[in-house]
Amino acid sequence: MRAALESCHKGWGQSIIIGVAGSGQEICTRPFQLVTGRVWKGTAFGGWKSRDSVPKLVDQYMNGKLKIDEFVTHELPFDSINEAFHLLHSGKTLRSVLNF
Repeated sequence: MRAALESCHKGWGQSIIIGVAGSGQEICTRPFQLVTGRVWKGTAFGGWKSRDSVPKLVDQYMNGKLKIDEFVTHELPFDSINEAFHLLHSGKTLRSVLNF
């Protein structure tokens, strides 16, 4: 992450950290990197705000404008949640749906 920031252009370069880091992890850089105009930003969920955006996403899905079903690779009963996590951690699933 530090290398990404340092590779940004002075004055207007931006480095975007996508997703969520592991618990307790930290990032660091020299303050000079920021006072020269570089920007470090973070985003989770693509920058969507849940309260405002989720209802819009649901409407788009229900109207067929947002394709999600193609990304579901496994459908499992809820009591197989550990198997779903195993598939996720082993890279064998894109998205798993748990039926309750």
